[in-house]
Amino acid sequence: MMAYRGRVKNGVVVFEQGTSLPEGTLVRIEAALSAAETPTEGPTLAEQFADVIGAVPDLPPDMAAQHDHYLHAAPKR
Repeated sequence: MMAYRGRVKNGVVVFEQGTSLPEGTLVRIEAALSAAETPTEGPTLAEQFADVIGAVPDLPPDMAAQHDHYLHAAPKR
């Protein structure tokens, strides 16, 4: 995958001089944010799910590692 630089002018992405792509080329645009616009870090997954962590009692101690075995009867690894 190649990275190209450009700017939006009048609602159209204009590449830096010397960059050309064939008509119809599929592109993916990722906006580069300034430091002031960078989103702040949010809560961790543990913080987001704190109210449900440990909510189901009596699970096997290896449930996380062997969930396919317990949910789908797959052989233990």
